[in-house]
Amino acid sequence: MFNSDRLTLARQRRSLTKKQLAEHAGTTPRAITAFESGEYPPAEDTLLHLARVLDFPEHFFYKDAVDIIEEDTVSFRSLKRMTAAQKKAAISAGALAVEINDWLNHRFKLPEPEIPDLRGEAPEEAAKIVRSEWGLGHYSIKNMVHLMEAKGVRVFSLFENAREVDAFSAWKGSTPFIFSNQIKTVAHRRFDIAHELGHLVLHKHGAPAGPEAEKEADMFAAEFLMPADTVKNVATGLETVERLVQMKEKWKVSVAALARRLRDTGMASEWHYRTLCIRISQLGYRTREPNDYAPERSMVWEKVMASLRSTGGGVYQISEELHLPTSEVEKLVWGLTTMALTPNKGPIFQSDKKPVLRLVK
Repeated sequence: MFNSDRLTLARQRRSLTKKQLAEHAGTTPRAITAFESGEYPPAEDTLLHLARVLDFPEHFFYKDAVDIIEEDTVSFRSLKRMTAAQKKAAISAGALAVEINDWLNHRFKLPEPEIPDLRGEAPEEAAKIVRSEWGLGHYSIKNMVHLMEAKGVRVFSLFENAREVDAFSAWKGSTPFIFSNQIKTVAHRRFDIAHELGHLVLHKHGAPAGPEAEKEADMFAAEFLMPADTVKNVATGLETVERLVQMKEKWKVSVAALARRLRDTGMASEWHYRTLCIRISQLGYRTREPNDYAPERSMVWEKVMASLRSTGGGVYQISEELHLPTSEVEKLVWGLTTMALTPNKGPIFQSDKKPVLRLVK
């Protein structure tokens, strides 16, 4: 049976209005409205045109109800700069990721979520609690993706050609998700992930909208990545941007984030901080991070892809079984793993026993 919600999802994923989709598919906006509201389904030839325009397999529109991520449960890193179409496209990508995650859960034993619920806690205190509970002490975090996955967070990529769509997070039932745009530097993505962890910890199942919530998530991320005690212990002699570039390796953050942290911990005056910001901008370090870090790959996806490749599968297999565009699966795991596109017509696993993905921090 035709699923109207899946047509809406595919259209929003392509950032098309009903009018635009109708024009491309040779039908009317009124017909698109009827298809999406469930008033009546499209004729077979009309659906064929819609599928071609949206670049989704026809079978995608006949699957069961899609598990939509509700907008009021989503935290976006840069909500003010996003258009409504960009927001809907990103949330639609998230819905596809939920389907992929369900597919993984049926085939692999993934780590259970260990995200504490610290609603009402002060952001910096919450970061200290999480670091303590996770046994991180005051040490630098080597790989944020590995850490999130080890604690049960499902990490996916965003591959939107828009810096406005940089990161977002959401709870889907008891499962936390974080999405990070791969067009940003590694240093910025690490902070984005820590920021979204702040939302998951501080604003669980709430409506984390507004500048106050974003400020809280930023405060959490800063303390989580750069504990105040460690910054204060080594902050002397960081008067210039050149010295910041040398020292940022300790925390694997951006030059701009470290400069801000010096100010927030009282190790730099407001005047000194503004001077550093001017110099950072002059050097182009707002968008091009000096001495950026190696990409942080996913341990989960590396192990999943290795298992799939051992039976002749890969990204193609996932898209085929879920009736998703291969390009959408690729975007959601882009930069997280080495992908294999070898078609495989047989089953991925011959045994009912799920492979266990053991992650080491």
